[in-house]
Amino acid sequence: MIRVQTEDFDAGALLNGLMDDPAAGAVATFTGTVRDDSGTLTALTLEHYPGMTEKQLQALADEARRRWPLSAVVIVHRHGRLVPGDRIVFVGTRSAHRAAAFAACEFLMDWLKTRAPFWKQEQHGDSRSWVEAKSSDDTAADRWT
Repeated sequence: MIRVQTEDFDAGALLNGLMDDPAAGAVATFTGTVRDDSGTLTALTLEHYPGMTEKQLQALADEARRRWPLSAVVIVHRHGRLVPGDRIVFVGTRSAHRAAAFAACEFLMDWLKTRAPFWKQEQHGDSRSWVEAKSSDDTAADRWT
C-alpha cells in the first residue's frame, strides 16, 4: 500500500494491518515525526507532484520487493503544513524472517530521504527557507547501490 496524504495516520492501525499474515514471522516499521532541532521551528511544509510522487514511491517499494522476500510493504507519507511532533512518514515491511524485514525497512527510509520527490520548507517565526539535502542522507542511501 502506498499513500500520500495531508491527513494524519494511525501507526497502530497500519501495524495491525501488517500483522494479519500468520505465515510471516517478522514485521519492521518506522514512524517519522517532524522534529525541531533548533527549538524555533513553527512549521514544516512538504510539497510534491501528485501522481509522480506515488509512482516513485511504488518504484521504491517494488525495488525493496525485488531485493528481499517481502509479503507486504506499506508506505504512508504526508504532505502539506505540519508542526513539530506531527507524524510525517510510516514505512512497514513484512517477511518470513526479521533480517529481510529490517533491511527492507531501512532501505526504504534511506531511499525515501534521497529519491522521493518531496520538497521541504521550514518556517521559523516569519522566516521561511527550503531544506537542503544532507550529505549524510546520500551516504546512507549509497550503501544500497
